[in-house]
Amino acid sequence: MSQLSLSWLGLRPVAVSPWLLLLLVGTSWLLARVLAWTYTFYDNSRRLRGFPQPPKRNWFWGHQGMVKSTEEGMRVLTQLVATYPQGFRVWMGPVFPLLSLCHPDIIRSVINASGDGLLLSAGDKWSRHRRMLTPAFHFNILKPYMKIFNESVNIMHAKWQLLALGSSARLDMFEHISLMTLDSLQKCVFSFDSHCQEKPSEYIAAILELSALVSKRHQQFLLHIDFLYYLTPDGQRFRRACRLVHDFTDAVIQERRRTLPSQGVEDFLQAKAKSKTLDFIDVLLLSKDEDGKELSDEDIRAEADTFMFEGHDTTASGLSWVLYHLAKHPEYQERCRQEVQELLKDREPKEIEWDDLAQLPFLTMCIKESLRLHPPVPVISRHVTQDIVLPDGRVIPKGITCLLSVFGTHHNPTVWPDPEVYDPFRFDPENIKERSPLAFIPFSAGPRNCIGQTFAMAEMKVVLALTLLRFRVLPDHTEPRRKPELVLRAEGGLWLRVEPLS
Repeated sequence: MSQLSLSWLGLRPVAVSPWLLLLLVGTSWLLARVLAWTYTFYDNSRRLRGFPQPPKRNWFWGHQGMVKSTEEGMRVLTQLVATYPQGFRVWMGPVFPLLSLCHPDIIRSVINASGDGLLLSAGDKWSRHRRMLTPAFHFNILKPYMKIFNESVNIMHAKWQLLALGSSARLDMFEHISLMTLDSLQKCVFSFDSHCQEKPSEYIAAILELSALVSKRHQQFLLHIDFLYYLTPDGQRFRRACRLVHDFTDAVIQERRRTLPSQGVEDFLQAKAKSKTLDFIDVLLLSKDEDGKELSDEDIRAEADTFMFEGHDTTASGLSWVLYHLAKHPEYQERCRQEVQELLKDREPKEIEWDDLAQLPFLTMCIKESLRLHPPVPVISRHVTQDIVLPDGRVIPKGITCLLSVFGTHHNPTVWPDPEVYDPFRFDPENIKERSPLAFIPFSAGPRNCIGQTFAMAEMKVVLALTLLRFRVLPDHTEPRRKPELVLRAEGGLWLRVEPLS
């Protein structure tokens, strides 16, 4: 039996069991952690007092539920940004503070600092993957995708022509355009044609279901814990859909790996160039870092799945909303149409090529203004890993999570006069000279900006140009209500009418 000496207290040695000693050490460690956390919490609370705070909804729950995923919630956020144009702090419960930032001057300090982003890899792994993925979005890789974009939108337009039957058709843009962007992505990522625009696809159904489930889970705070979520019916559906998507990607990767050892890289690339475009999986399989190390199958699957999820819904959202705005502003729609007609007047077939993308300045301005009003990803989070000193001297303490409000910045009246008005001329080259580049961040900014933004903008320009060339887009009698989740959509879809043009 161990003896514990208490002579320094004037007491005799006492017998102590090992279990009691272990309990004493464990209790001391736990107490030290609690004291350290308490000190950090109060120190951070003191340092955050420099950031204004809206009135709490509840003394315990704090500001939870203040900005809901409804049209009213978006109006509340817009009012908060007008009241606190630099940003503000909110509390998720009694002990979890967040900083919501909505001004370029403040965002600049955070976006260039080191930190971990929500749903992103961290540290060395992220940097290594970023360097290896960058060649996949070089314009030489993207150029051949133009043919895929043209083909996919042609399929969608053929459906619209049948539905309109010479007059007009009322369509949910999200439904049609989401299938079209998924069709394009399957061909660009996997060189796989599921004909998903013409018939049901199990893989596409799983992608759409996962997107809906992620958005729903985002609003349920307790279900962010995996253990609890997987006990629910939604969690079980999520796992089944994930398994289906992963199995599909794994099968493609394994099939491609079998073809690589039988020929050299140069022979492989030449064969691909003759038969089809070099797809995203090809680029990932051939990628190597500075030490010659390749991506694992698990890494390739994660990157391919991420591209499928982030690429289809965000692009579909951007396209749907720009068509909505052009339907509401026929004068802008007609100017875009004339720009496209002039570009393609002596060309058959009427297809958009890579070099055409720079010849559509007004159409590009219309897309950007729509992305300002309806950014597909309305908020980005950053977990601060070191103290950040702001230009005005305030400090964002290490350990705080910052919400970089893309929507708030784009609707900030101190950054954008009359922010709720759709005005493409905001993006005229003469009007952007004096504006901060961080005033417009639909694809994020800084080191962790969206690597696929060139791909997304190219696809949006192709789809919008060909759509306006062939159809007149008219507003529906039902005004859409915005629905801010992970991707900015509309409740019940975004309905517009299309009329074929001769």
